[in-house]
Amino acid sequence: MIKVAVAGCAGRMGTAVVDAVGKAEDMEVVCGIDPHGADLDASQPVFANVSEALEGAAFDVLVDFTQPNVVADNLRAALPAGVDCVVGTTGLSNQVLEELAASAAPGTCLFYAPNFTTGAVLMMEFAKAAAPYFPEAEVIEFHHCNKKDAPSGTAVRTAQIIAQARGGRASEAPGRETEMEGMEGARGALVEGVPVHAVRSMGYVASQEVMFGSLGQTLTIRHDSWDRTSYMPGVLLGIRSVGAREGLIVGLENFMS
Repeated sequence: MIKVAVAGCAGRMGTAVVDAVGKAEDMEVVCGIDPHGADLDASQPVFANVSEALEGAAFDVLVDFTQPNVVADNLRAALPAGVDCVVGTTGLSNQVLEELAASAAPGTCLFYAPNFTTGAVLMMEFAKAAAPYFPEAEVIEFHHCNKKDAPSGTAVRTAQIIAQARGGRASEAPGRETEMEGMEGARGALVEGVPVHAVRSMGYVASQEVMFGSLGQTLTIRHDSWDRTSYMPGVLLGIRSVGAREGLIVGLENFMS
């Protein structure tokens, strides 16, 4: 039985993780971690922070769906203690992830996934396959209005994958030189040379389009997530997989085989 602690258990994603883990036959939630969780009607203890949780409960895996400004501190407490970490909180740079992984106890895994839905992972794999054949590519992502980071981790990862698959070749589409004075940013943010546009609005959970263009044709790859339950199979896969791994692993595709 895999013993799991859920950081951010009072949030929307955290609540969904607690429910999914509780229904799985091979794992259990032993505690929650959330500074706003004192009033939760929970069947397990809820601690204010990871350090208190480590003192008050024994767990194998920490699942983190918190905020970009707190996730690093959570991992700095859990990894040196030998707790494998499954992280869905975006906003961490590769450099910070590598530094955190280096602080882990031997045999401990830091698994970070920009997106836990299988459809989003496949979208990125399809984009990787298409990128060498199209001179132009752009990413447009749509998320709910309360999302704390822009662009999303999925959009950043997608742009990085496209850039790598192109071998460093820049987009041939018009760039920032075409932006009207006083309207800078109209062409989006450049992530390794790929324009990325972030839309925030009520009504969305998470959607993304990858648009490729070449002479006389376009190719659009789109993924939509309407409910947070779509992330749960990937989260459970991560929990089941980290115990056999070590070091930093980025991307759910590493476990989808």
